[in-house]
Amino acid sequence: MSGAVRRSRPVALDLRPVGYVIGLLVTALGLSMLVPLTVDIVVRNGYWPDFAEASAITALTGALLALACANGTSERLSIQQTFLLTTAVWIVLPIFGAIPFVLSETDASVTDAFFEAVSGMTTTGSTVFSGLDDLPHGILLWRSMLQWFGGIGIVVVAMVFLPELRVGGMQIFRSEAFETMGKILPRAAEIAAQISWIYVVLTFVCFLGYVALGMSSFDAINHALTTMSTGGFSTRDASFGAFQGAPEYYASVFMILASLPFVRYIQVIAGHGRPLFRDAQVRAFISVILVVVLLLAGYQVAFLGRGIEESVREAVFNATSVMSGTGFASVDYQLWGPFAMVVFFTVGLVGGCAGSTCCSIKIFRYQILISSIRAQIQRIHSPHGLFTPRFDGRPVDDEVLNSVMAFFVLFVVSLGVLSVLLSLTGLDFTTSLTGAATAIANIGPGLGDIIGPAGNFAAINPTAKWLLIGGMIVGRLELMAVYVLFTLTFWRT
Repeated sequence: MSGAVRRSRPVALDLRPVGYVIGLLVTALGLSMLVPLTVDIVVRNGYWPDFAEASAITALTGALLALACANGTSERLSIQQTFLLTTAVWIVLPIFGAIPFVLSETDASVTDAFFEAVSGMTTTGSTVFSGLDDLPHGILLWRSMLQWFGGIGIVVVAMVFLPELRVGGMQIFRSEAFETMGKILPRAAEIAAQISWIYVVLTFVCFLGYVALGMSSFDAINHALTTMSTGGFSTRDASFGAFQGAPEYYASVFMILASLPFVRYIQVIAGHGRPLFRDAQVRAFISVILVVVLLLAGYQVAFLGRGIEESVREAVFNATSVMSGTGFASVDYQLWGPFAMVVFFTVGLVGGCAGSTCCSIKIFRYQILISSIRAQIQRIHSPHGLFTPRFDGRPVDDEVLNSVMAFFVLFVVSLGVLSVLLSLTGLDFTTSLTGAATAIANIGPGLGDIIGPAGNFAAINPTAKWLLIGGMIVGRLELMAVYVLFTLTFWRT
């Protein structure tokens, strides 16, 4: 998925470059199944043949697809090919990623297996599996690996493809994807490589910390993978409730690190740390978390009579988890009352920074929206003045502003439509609304007795699960990157 995008208008859409890249990725996914296979052999639980079969099917299919399309490869992709590739990857890879769930001890249906794989690859973190404590080690690791792959994948897409495709206002970051302190990076592939190394190192450091804080090596590696990907899959039914205490603070730090723009880490490594601390997104994200933590902790102390340290710790962890879209839960925060539920629902729709593993609307869009409203109010007061919306000190041009406004409208409409469709399948209002929100915003748990932080999505009917699958994919790819594929204009140009 590397290479620059050529803005041309081909006469006919050549699918071979798309098929070639997808074939290579599917092959790599199949080979990666050898990791949980090896784990199952080491722990001697007898389930490794399931991964051997899944790996053979996946790798062979990917290799054949890549070979069949190899004669159509090119260094550059057209706009159509890039949109199609970006969406197809998040559909095709989960199809093959679901095979181990179908073949293994989970006995999952095709619907449940695909739901789990999509939830993993999109780093949503909603699960249909119960009895996690007793599942084979290989399956638990595979769930975590899917989220880790999806996390690094979306960072590359957000830094290289979405800005170039002008999706949802992401074009405002086009220069940041290819410049660090004025020095042009050679190609998108170099950016992807640098980000990948940073991602690996941060994951390893997170793993070491978890081990030092008392987690077993297996729990630590799984939670490190799903923390840095802001995915939220756990090895325990109790999620992070099984690791309360110091691990909650430690996990919060890495969820925040994963929520910041990864291009800033490239600059830090190059010896330029100032842009990270001056980034308007970073400052706003940290500020919102601090405000939310103060509100939730203060509410618990003042109205629920809980201790200060416990209230602060649980507020820090769960607020960071929900806002970053990670989806871990250390307690059933619905027991904190209606106020806390409203706060969690709201911050889940804020999200982290662009160019991170985070999901949801992203905080930069709120900043642009607020700046635009402020400029409009100033124009009303001073009709003859010139007032321009600004972001991070730079003027926001009309193209970016229109893209952001379109994204907000599309997000709200999508949320409403998905909520109605879910309710038509028989789900109650709370489950329908928060289920739609957690899918499109890729948060993880919803609210209510069924899909709340103490539950899962196993009891949801199959039709609702397929609707949620669509919501997760559309939300992960910033809506427009998927919706554009359903327009006649796209296929005619």
